[in-house]
Amino acid sequence: MEYRTLGRSGLKVSAIAMGTFSFGGVGAFARVANQGVEEARRLVDCCIDGGINLFDTANMYSLGRSEEILGEALGDKRNEVLISSKARMRIGDGPNDEGLSRYHLIRECERSLKRLRRDHIDIYFMHEWDGVTPVEETLSALDTLQQQGKIRYIGCSNYSGWHIMKALGVAEAKNLPRFVTQQIHYTLEAREAEYELLPLSVDQGLGAMVWSPLAAGLLSGAFGRDRSPAGSRQAAGWSEPPIRDEERLWTIVDALDVIAKARGVSVAQVSLAWTLSRPAVASLVVGGLSEAQFRDNIAAVDLKLSDEELDTLNRVSRPAYLYPYWHQHNFAKDRFSPADWALHDSYSDLGLV
Repeated sequence: MEYRTLGRSGLKVSAIAMGTFSFGGVGAFARVANQGVEEARRLVDCCIDGGINLFDTANMYSLGRSEEILGEALGDKRNEVLISSKARMRIGDGPNDEGLSRYHLIRECERSLKRLRRDHIDIYFMHEWDGVTPVEETLSALDTLQQQGKIRYIGCSNYSGWHIMKALGVAEAKNLPRFVTQQIHYTLEAREAEYELLPLSVDQGLGAMVWSPLAAGLLSGAFGRDRSPAGSRQAAGWSEPPIRDEERLWTIVDALDVIAKARGVSVAQVSLAWTLSRPAVASLVVGGLSEAQFRDNIAAVDLKLSDEELDTLNRVSRPAYLYPYWHQHNFAKDRFSPADWALHDSYSDLGLV
């Protein structure tokens, strides 16, 4: 296993983290899986044996059942590993059962700790932006939780670039806790994060954790032009991630398949290896239904793609060169920073000027 420093913190996280989205199977989460304690324990032990030190969950996954199962499955090992959890999403019918208010965050953190059977959460993510609650209130609540020893580090997830910069600005101005990480969706099929979120991560020192790095299995090799996605999450009614161009998806899978066969590895390993090669990426949060899937995903850490292979995957997957980026390419590239190149390097072959 490879361990990477998370942003500007001193925390080392495994390049592959275990996602527990499939634990519990309560409500809509049953469309994904319904893993109970015994099955979860086998998968958790497999991941620990493979060197994974970070386990990711959320208070809204199966309405808390995922946290309960993770805490029970870890057993005596629960304080030997890192756990990240999240709050923000609606978890009840009451007016304060969602959001990033002081009331909601402190209550949900304490509930999560009870379910996890722990006295602290290592990384506490704000699961989604809340445009109603003042950023100062959110960060002040997180400061309280840090001072009480209930959380160690804070992060955000699914924020826009300006959301993050606003929070970082408030943190600096008010001497409040600063995000050290963001958890984002980022794959060969979905590279929108390169427009703002990855350059921001490089510039501001936020380690990027990637959720659903195999696009809910669509980049795992299980599906393709001649392999029906009937068994995918999308076919079961799950809408994330949205696939807007199916032809482009299968073109990407075709390119992955060629490289995988030439290297004697799985399509999933090639896909994960590409994501691990990207700027600011610290850890990929992967889920799985079997020990074999986790072992295969963990092996991606040892796969280093050649420049030619990376270039092939880049060309079939890079997103449109939107404004103002093409204009910057034409007139500013001689003064680009490493953060700028996190986006523009993918277009350096275009020679627009």
